[in-house]
Amino acid sequence: MSFRDSKVVIVGAGNVGSTTAYTIINQGLCEEVVLIDVNKDKAYGEALDMQHSVYFMNRNIKVKAGDYADCADADVVILTASAPMPKDSNDRLKMLEPSLRVIGSIVDSIKETGFDGIYIVVSNPVDIMTYYTWKKSGFPKERVIGSGTTLDSARLCCELAELYDLDAKSVEAYVMGEHGDSEIVSWNSATIGGKQVSDVMTDNADRTGSVTKESLRNKTVLAGWEIFNRKGNTCYGIAASATAIVKSILFNENRIYPVTVDLNGQYGIDGVFLSVPAIIGKNGIKEIVEIKLDPGELKSLQDSAGVLKPFYEKITM
Repeated sequence: MSFRDSKVVIVGAGNVGSTTAYTIINQGLCEEVVLIDVNKDKAYGEALDMQHSVYFMNRNIKVKAGDYADCADADVVILTASAPMPKDSNDRLKMLEPSLRVIGSIVDSIKETGFDGIYIVVSNPVDIMTYYTWKKSGFPKERVIGSGTTLDSARLCCELAELYDLDAKSVEAYVMGEHGDSEIVSWNSATIGGKQVSDVMTDNADRTGSVTKESLRNKTVLAGWEIFNRKGNTCYGIAASATAIVKSILFNENRIYPVTVDLNGQYGIDGVFLSVPAIIGKNGIKEIVEIKLDPGELKSLQDSAGVLKPFYEKITM
């Protein structure tokens, strides 16, 4: 009998990459975590710091700074590197051109190693970077997954839970579409304890107050900027959401998360990478879940796809 160790490589040792590595380690998800960064001293320092923390954890995990050769036998590679956000801008799409250069170089380097696992793309603008990673890598679509609106959905659930003084895990609501201004909420499928959110809001008017579905959506859209403008980055939420995707892959959980995937006719959308609920297992995307949207939601989702598609024309391989 032989056992194969699981290995996760994270490209980018900034706030998001390092926090993702630490979250994976803290949950004991694999045998080895490798950090790669152009700043080798930063990657080494982060890895060494985390390796010392393993002493106090429940599982012995090897943590190290490495290079692209480490991708050759990795199960998952997480891309967190991206160009800096332009000053005085809250538009992730303005990161497109510089981020394309960064991700293109990274994926080329990974390809040379013969990597044959699953990509998880976190780098912004995540929907377009996921499409670009897929095109650049030549991988099957099911093995290139963007973090998409997984965190946005968690933020919405937290807002609803706070409004009604509940555990956020009692709320099930999906944010879909672009990870950005055009994202939508599937209110038609949103529930709290099995009860439709629309009914909860109506039946608890005293607690709902002046809060509306649109104000909740707007707050969800702006939540990342609310954090970014105060502390200069967002890292814990996105690290936790990326780790949840990793866990569903490595443990073959078949969990459903709203992630960036390629749509081929689902929701009347074809050839666009954007976030919809999908089943995630050991081989990546097992199945896209096509939930019933009301006509207005469906139109908004299709409009969100329309925001992204023109950017494909700007991408050259």
